[in-house]
Amino acid sequence: MKKFGRRADETPVRLSALTPSLPTAAATMLPKPPVAPPPPNLVVAPPSAPAPAPKRDEPAAHHPVLSASLRERVIEQIEPSVAATVSREVLRRQIEEIIHGIANQERLEISGREQLYLAEEIADDMTGYGPLRPLLLDETVNDIMINGPNNVYVERAGKLERVAVRFRDNDHIASVAQKIAAQVGRRVDESSPMVDCRLPDGSRVNIILPPLAIHSPCISIRKFPSQRLNIAGMIENGSMSAGIGQLLEIASRCRLNVLISGGTGSGKTTMLNAMSQFIDHSERIVTIEDAAELQLQQPHVISLETRPPSLEGTGQVTQRDLLWNALRMRPDRIVVGEVRSVEAFDMLQAMNTGHDGSISTVHANSTRDALTRIENMVQMGQVNLPSRAIRAQIVAALDLIVQVERMRDGQRRIVQVSEVIGLEGEVITTNDIALFEYKDEDVHGRISGTYRSTNAIPKFKSRLVYYGLERAWAEAMRQI
Repeated sequence: MKKFGRRADETPVRLSALTPSLPTAAATMLPKPPVAPPPPNLVVAPPSAPAPAPKRDEPAAHHPVLSASLRERVIEQIEPSVAATVSREVLRRQIEEIIHGIANQERLEISGREQLYLAEEIADDMTGYGPLRPLLLDETVNDIMINGPNNVYVERAGKLERVAVRFRDNDHIASVAQKIAAQVGRRVDESSPMVDCRLPDGSRVNIILPPLAIHSPCISIRKFPSQRLNIAGMIENGSMSAGIGQLLEIASRCRLNVLISGGTGSGKTTMLNAMSQFIDHSERIVTIEDAAELQLQQPHVISLETRPPSLEGTGQVTQRDLLWNALRMRPDRIVVGEVRSVEAFDMLQAMNTGHDGSISTVHANSTRDALTRIENMVQMGQVNLPSRAIRAQIVAALDLIVQVERMRDGQRRIVQVSEVIGLEGEVITTNDIALFEYKDEDVHGRISGTYRSTNAIPKFKSRLVYYGLERAWAEAMRQI
């Protein structure tokens, strides 16, 4: 049987579907081969109206062994170098024709619907991310978690649910993982079984392979939102009140140093992106991340990304290295995507040396825990630095801590906004500017509550006066 994309002498050719060639004189002199009548159950979409793609959560062919064998035979008929030059739709149609030809020739019991499904599956494997494609296109999905070939979960509206998406086996998952990593110049295999990277659209990906993942390769994807969520959108969906939103806007405009804390998946990066919209477009911003996912809209943004070590253990560039370099880049603000280790000390140093308005995130369960975590991370790199000196730096550097939380109804909310006041003895003193208090929940399980605030004068009042926003702050406090 002739291969797709090759002549009879095994030389590659262009596809007629893309660049139809004009008949030559010699060709017109040859007798035309008889045209076979179309097979009875042919499922080929006409060029003007492509057949709709089936739902990927439906089962494939009823004969798994037959389906696997047919897949191998189809792939043998495809010339990869030619297939890489055509669109997915053209490739899918050609694969459909190959499947139908083999099924007719071998008299295989496979329906037109199953042929279409298998063609979609092979086309996705060759041009994209296989079974992940429909989940990546689904805008209601926020997170994708592949735990095994038949164990795939997604998060929708803050709730986890299992989906009927299936991979063929562990090798299929590993193949998709390697394709994702290769697109950003990363490598993932048995010698380097862990990687943090991103998809071309900015979605964050974590991959871990055996032997570290015992039963199966695991892929976790935090999807990049198609629409950037701003403060107004977060007020509308219930993540905060209008008063809290106004406070955060004033804090950003006044160049307060803000630390956003919360658990995994609580919305820290989304909150950072939302606050960044109020940064003046005349400022030079340097962002530092492990996997670039910030969406700053200002025109003068320099994005820096860490680099893992090579297989020889060389070439690693950490967040601390990037922070040192950023200080030489004349930044007005430094935005650290997430503080995880010894770079916390350098972040505090930057905030204390004229880079007001810097923003960062940290994993913590409350605003007090965030201060403790920062102190512990500083001690990891500065073991001889006294605790009081570290706390004094924290007090001098930070102005506000914003705590976000994904609550049990799936809603991500700001639950606490605290001001860092000062140091009394050995203890850092804070004041809760706003605190979310649970009230009740409706019949759908949605939590409702109110914010309790204090009318204490903030320690950064002079900054509010300097920017002419003292009255706006007082009005926002009344709205809470």
